[in-house]
Amino acid sequence: QVQLVESGGGLVQAGGSLRLSCAASGRTFSNYVMAWFRQAPGKEREYVAAIRWSGSTYYRDSVKGRFTLSRDNAKNTVYLQMNSLKPEDTAVYYCAIRRSSAYTEGPDEYDYWGQGTQVTVSS
Repeated sequence: QVQLVESGGGLVQAGGSLRLSCAASGRTFSNYVMAWFRQAPGKEREYVAAIRWSGSTYYRDSVKGRFTLSRDNAKNTVYLQMNSLKPEDTAVYYCAIRRSSAYTEGPDEYDYWGQGTQVTVSS
């Protein structure tokens, strides 16, 4: 069993920054992909960014140069630093883990999910 808890969401003005955290507890995996997804009201869940166990990172085009993934292995925590936030970034952000080293952007391919943290960016 793995539990994921997101934190760090909030309300900011456009151009501001937030740092989201995803803390994992329970069983850990040697090979994994941890990803961030987001879902705005009335829209489907979409991929944001991912990091492989090897440290390789991936970002969707709309957040490249603004969002940065990092991790603290000792704390079993992954961080998503979000800078230059835009109103279109407003969504509930979820972290998820896939029990594989194979990278994928498909939410159905992930095995464990957190409950989400709200990010609201005002104009």
